[in-house]
Amino acid sequence: MKEILKTYLTRYTSLDEAAQQAILDDLRVEEYKKGTILLNQGDVPDRCYFVLKGCVRQYTVDEAGREITSDFYTEEQAIAMFHRHRGDPASEYTYACLEDTTAVVGALDVEQDMYDKHAQLEGMTRRMIEQSFGLMQEDFAAFVASSPEERYKSLLRKRPNLIDRVPQHQLASYLGVTPESLSRIKRRIHP
Repeated sequence: MKEILKTYLTRYTSLDEAAQQAILDDLRVEEYKKGTILLNQGDVPDRCYFVLKGCVRQYTVDEAGREITSDFYTEEQAIAMFHRHRGDPASEYTYACLEDTTAVVGALDVEQDMYDKHAQLEGMTRRMIEQSFGLMQEDFAAFVASSPEERYKSLLRKRPNLIDRVPQHQLASYLGVTPESLSRIKRRIHP
């Protein structure tokens, strides 16, 4: 699993083998069973994650008790906790493992120590976050401007593996439709 991380270190830094290995030795990789909650809505985050294998769902429970899915994190995606610097650092989301998941786990209280110890790690993290954020902005703009059918087609193009990995009701919530509407969309696209 650390080979994936080594690929990122090579792509985003100019570190030599020894420096890359030192970073890899300091990283903590953990395995979580399907159903594990990484963070509950309302809790203050103390970790961030980089998914090596598996699928993690991000969702919120609204005032009516409905679960609203806002994202899925799969292989080679980071789960960053940006809201921890707000006045109220409590998470707006719950993060739950939909599959057995293996992830790099970063303790937020030692984040700066890691950056001080491995100077290029901060630059690598920043570049990865900027790239991810740029894609997220594009996806959000496209989501707002598209119909439910167009959203589903986009999902088929960009993240087709989610179709078989995620329960339909969660996928429907992510697309902003009911499960019944998603079934109709699927029938129109895949007659």
